[in-house]
Amino acid sequence: MDRRSFIRKAGTTGAAAAAATALAAPAIAQSSPKVTWRLTSSFPKALDTIYGGAEVFSKMVSEATDGNFQIQCFAAGEIVPGLQAADAVTAGTVEAAHTVSYYYWGKDPAWALGAAVPFALNARGMNAWMYHGGGIDLFNEFLAQHNIVGFPGGNTGVQMGGWFRKEINTVADMSGLKMRIGGFAGKVVEKLGVVPQQIAGGDIYPALEKGTIDAAEWVGPYDDEKLGFAKVAPYYYYPGWWEGGPTVHLLFNKQKFDKLPAAYKSIVRTAAQAEDADMLQKYDYLNTSAIKRLVAGGAQLRPFSQEILQACFGAANEVYAEITAQNAGFKKIWDSIVAFRKDYYLNMQVAEYNYDTFMMIQQRGGKL
Repeated sequence: MDRRSFIRKAGTTGAAAAAATALAAPAIAQSSPKVTWRLTSSFPKALDTIYGGAEVFSKMVSEATDGNFQIQCFAAGEIVPGLQAADAVTAGTVEAAHTVSYYYWGKDPAWALGAAVPFALNARGMNAWMYHGGGIDLFNEFLAQHNIVGFPGGNTGVQMGGWFRKEINTVADMSGLKMRIGGFAGKVVEKLGVVPQQIAGGDIYPALEKGTIDAAEWVGPYDDEKLGFAKVAPYYYYPGWWEGGPTVHLLFNKQKFDKLPAAYKSIVRTAAQAEDADMLQKYDYLNTSAIKRLVAGGAQLRPFSQEILQACFGAANEVYAEITAQNAGFKKIWDSIVAFRKDYYLNMQVAEYNYDTFMMIQQRGGKL
């Protein structure tokens, strides 16, 4: 091969390679576009666990896309009030929200089923139903009516029963009680004479301090300690029977989500599930020491009496019967939860219950 022929062929090959590179670049860029979204939270920044969950999710998405997909997080009130987060997603004011869907149960009770309703599932049961029992699909079928796609994005575990300014020993003690209680549970305690109040997290303390309300539930030891409830309501009741496994949701404007590349959609789902697990793990770790500090500081732990729990269980079943008779969408989701709940708690009585009970006896005996 002479020198001229070699140079000519090399030039042709180089031009072809350059052309191939030029063609490939737009394809790569198209699969990893620059996307910037805003996310509004229903929680104040002071709560590093539950508000922090949105930041953990955002960081995961950014890292998985080499910084190409950025989701900026805003605390409750910075863009819209905390209890209007889902509305902002529906309207497209923001692309995403981190919230608890039972905040919106007043629009339709089915909203509550994506988060927690009285005497339903604990955190493990809720996740089992969501990820493997069709819960995510059922709830998204409902959310689509509101221009939303949603995925679990956190769980607190079974919550505490709340802070009370006076002791509550009988069902009669609940009559006339003004209580901040989130979402659907208010409909249940109403049947027992409680006057439910739906108040955003950041407004609970002053309402308790001023006596505007007599009691308030929030989450559990770690978050409750941060908000200082023990200073104004010393009696700390358990369990929060209305929130056995409350799921926090990441909600996305459906039109915006549907336009994402397939890879980005997958990253969103994966990061949401990772945050779902991370939040529960964080609460399990932090609540352990927080409850000891609260008791050492004067909080007085009190169990709800069996009389109260049985009355609340009965009232909850009355509410479910009333709603399912009128709301087909609610009934479809609730029937799925109920079918799983029965067998789930049958299974939990075998290994889990007996192992945990044995270990708790050892702890009480000072052997751990």
